[in-house]
Amino acid sequence: MRYKVAPPARSLSFLADARAAIPLVPDDEADCCRAIQRTTDVPDRETAREYLTFLRALGLVEESDRGYYRTRTALERDTLAAAFRENVFGAAEVLDVLGTDPRTADDVFEAVRNIVPRWERERRANWEPVWRTRVEHLLAWAAVFGVARHTDAGFEAP
Repeated sequence: MRYKVAPPARSLSFLADARAAIPLVPDDEADCCRAIQRTTDVPDRETAREYLTFLRALGLVEESDRGYYRTRTALERDTLAAAFRENVFGAAEVLDVLGTDPRTADDVFEAVRNIVPRWERERRANWEPVWRTRVEHLLAWAAVFGVARHTDAGFEAP
């Protein structure tokens, strides 16, 4: 399953803190979101929910019938990069577009715009700015995980 959520990029230490906020014993989504807010500087529940889902996509949090719980997966850049590529919708496509010549987020968006599902395009009239922002987030996370490099000219493969 690929997760569509791609919240604004943060650091590996942020991911460690957010994951540490999640209990080892399953708890409901609302409590886990509050825990992320208390432990980090995430301002609201909706953003905390996005980070909770992103942590799940990275394999740092799992969900059971009793709620969310922290995994013991190592917080290693290579492991996170692989989970990011495999489990976050659009990540692989964005990474595949990068080469040795830097590309702007707009260039990357234009190269991958065809992956935006039809229902997403029909859901709102202004889908392009939403997905441009999503591509920007994916590129920034790719840089955090070391699978892209951010330069003054744009993003490139490392």
